[in-house]
Amino acid sequence: MEGPKQVKPKRLNDYLEVMSKAVFQAGISWRVIEAKWPGFREAFFGFDPERIARLSPREIDALTEDTRIVRNRRKIEATVENATTMLELNAEHGSFKKYLRSHDGFDATVTDLKKRFKFVGDMGAYYFLHVVGEEVPPHEEVMSRVAHARRPRARSRR
Repeated sequence: MEGPKQVKPKRLNDYLEVMSKAVFQAGISWRVIEAKWPGFREAFFGFDPERIARLSPREIDALTEDTRIVRNRRKIEATVENATTMLELNAEHGSFKKYLRSHDGFDATVTDLKKRFKFVGDMGAYYFLHVVGEEVPPHEEVMSRVAHARRPRARSRR
């Protein structure tokens, strides 16, 4: 299976766009998101993090009515919060790429992404890191880890 197409992020917008796609794809067919993606780009100002971070409650309400996108309020609000977090980390580390590379390997990066960003889980973090060209383990390895983590634990008998 061929993975998602990688990008070479040139601006913070590129990172925010890839992360937002991961957020909106969670629990939804990737085909639906792919088909609506040009509308997402328009509705979210080309994923300009500074513009998105300043969205007013009224503008967020308008996005929940915008048929060009998936109108999930929690994911729209997560995109606004994620833009703010990305701007902060970019300023703190000198670049977002430096932030991503400030961790001790893939697992530490995923743990930090999940802690700091809304609606980013194991698969979303893996997708994000892969698409923006960071080093990630093979897809099969990540899938088996995720499946193992979701397996119900045997109950101990007392």
